[in-house]
Amino acid sequence: MPSRPFSQRPQTQQPTQRPPLNPETWHYPLRHHNYRIFVALTLASSGGVWMQRLAQDWLVLQLTGSPAAVGLAVALQFLPMLVVGPLSGVLVDLFPKRRILLVCQSVAAVLAAGLAVWNATGGRDVWVVYASCIALGVTSAIDGPARQVFVNEVVGDRGLPAAIGLNSAIGQLGAMVGPALAGVVIAKAGPAAAFAGNAVVGIAVLLMIVAIRPNELHHAPGHAKPGDRHGGILAGFRFVRARPPLLLIMLLAGLLGAFGMNGPVVLAAFADRVWHSGPAGFGLFNTVSALGALAGALLATRIKRFGRKGIVASAGLFGLSQLVAALMPTEEWFVLLLVVVGFMTLMFLTSAATAVQLEAGAHVRGRVLALYLPLLLGGHALGGLLAGWLTGEFGVRTGLVVTGALGMVSAAVIGLLLYVFARRRAADA
Repeated sequence: MPSRPFSQRPQTQQPTQRPPLNPETWHYPLRHHNYRIFVALTLASSGGVWMQRLAQDWLVLQLTGSPAAVGLAVALQFLPMLVVGPLSGVLVDLFPKRRILLVCQSVAAVLAAGLAVWNATGGRDVWVVYASCIALGVTSAIDGPARQVFVNEVVGDRGLPAAIGLNSAIGQLGAMVGPALAGVVIAKAGPAAAFAGNAVVGIAVLLMIVAIRPNELHHAPGHAKPGDRHGGILAGFRFVRARPPLLLIMLLAGLLGAFGMNGPVVLAAFADRVWHSGPAGFGLFNTVSALGALAGALLATRIKRFGRKGIVASAGLFGLSQLVAALMPTEEWFVLLLVVVGFMTLMFLTSAATAVQLEAGAHVRGRVLALYLPLLLGGHALGGLLAGWLTGEFGVRTGLVVTGALGMVSAAVIGLLLYVFARRRAADA
């Protein structure tokens, strides 16, 4: 049988090669073994810390019956950020980030285990909870900047933009999922079980940190010297002061932290005084907020650049969603609006954190974050006091309406200042 000409023979199918991954896509950093572990430990540790915080807040409400006392507990958890935060950026530059994370997670696990034993054995002194709040606040003030800067060592400069966005979303998602789990655990077994669960999570996080391969880290040369701590802090202030848009975004995060991120105070009060659903309702409210946060996290990781307008818009919608939720006539509508609140919370926090980290150069990123996180969480602390006072004096709904409206006003003012700055810069160009 004559053979067919070569041109008529069936051609061998050549395997198609996938194009190389774009470093700016969200899945590029996940190719790194260390980053996959880091994502898991970020979700676990963030969720565990927020589980601890919420359990502390609920325990204070049980012991005192006062929303104002819960506001004080929230403040004590975050006010240490204002003192320790600026110093922690220099510590991050002076010492290995992996070692800092190990120390901080060890302390957090011990605090959780101690509170679990104390509460399970009948402890009733509220000052013990307040002391734990302060200790956790100091630990978080050091752990936060170290964790954020450690991303650079895990993925290197090439994958940093995508890793920052994904890591911010995962961390903020943990901040929503942790309270949701805490609400369920508290409703089923009480605060001591939530503390014990966080201690177990802390041990798991320590094991994950140990599993990170040091030889695959991208170490950058240190920029701070042991004898230059104060100069290091001032360098972070100077960097931010020289960039007004960056300063305004950081200020907006602080304002939204004060006026909008008061879930432990507000949701506990709604569950206890408005809908009378107790710990079960408290857990439900946090769970649906976490579902909204999950949707916000998934969307935020797919947006390449949110832009300043998007950040301001998400902040305004965040405040609006809280205000509308406060006015809902039934618990079902309130729960539905909490999904929107959770969604807008993650959209704003992820976009703002990503913008701040990308704006800050590698040589000052630790110190800039050591200013940004205290602003965000310190504002949250002061907002806890404000929300507790408003709730106690004027009612639960009024408190949420006022804080939501203040969040909208903050977004409008910062948006106007950013617009004026952009117009002036265009005129000078």
